[in-house]
Amino acid sequence: MPALLFGSISTLADTSELQRSAFNQAFADHGLGWEWTQEEYRSLLGSNGGSDRISQYAKARGETVDADAIHATKSAIFQQSLASSAVTPRPGVAETINQARAAGYHLGFVTTTSAENLQALFSALAPGVNASDFDVVVNASDVPAGKPDPGAYLFALTKLGVEASECVAVEDNPGGSQAATAAGIACASFPNENTLQQDFGPAVPAGERLDFERLRSLVPAA
Repeated sequence: MPALLFGSISTLADTSELQRSAFNQAFADHGLGWEWTQEEYRSLLGSNGGSDRISQYAKARGETVDADAIHATKSAIFQQSLASSAVTPRPGVAETINQARAAGYHLGFVTTTSAENLQALFSALAPGVNASDFDVVVNASDVPAGKPDPGAYLFALTKLGVEASECVAVEDNPGGSQAATAAGIACASFPNENTLQQDFGPAVPAGERLDFERLRSLVPAA
């Protein structure tokens, strides 16, 4: 049975600006004189992992910070923002999920974010998109390394009992695209507001609206 794998929070709902705002509030809460403009934030999105991003940014500035503590604050702020914002599924997402399910596809949500972030996301998107829509949901606690390491995708393949050639992944950032490709999975790029200009490598553009027929045409074994 083929599988459709969504690769990150912003493949379901574009939360990129909520994320940036949460980072900036966390910086303020920790007494840092940092503020990531949208342009600067976009330049930092070539890699995955908020804590690593903070650590690398501090190192480039010659500063020492507790990146994990700052990121924990950012995550709490982000979860609160999801609860209070009018978050909706991205164009075509809910329809694609329903069509994939009707066509007999496995569905996976393959992230390396925290379980708490995922719970907040699904609460915000309900009833349009629910955790129960997916046969497997992967979070940071399931694998030792974040993307672009392919571990999250390999874990999902094992859980679903499918081959990479039977799958297509949807990713909103280059690190996720690299992870899917490294796992041998065809990938469709579905950039969010802040990754539109990023290089997604061999990923095939999904367009501004997700379309199930286009995605299923990318499955090598189809």
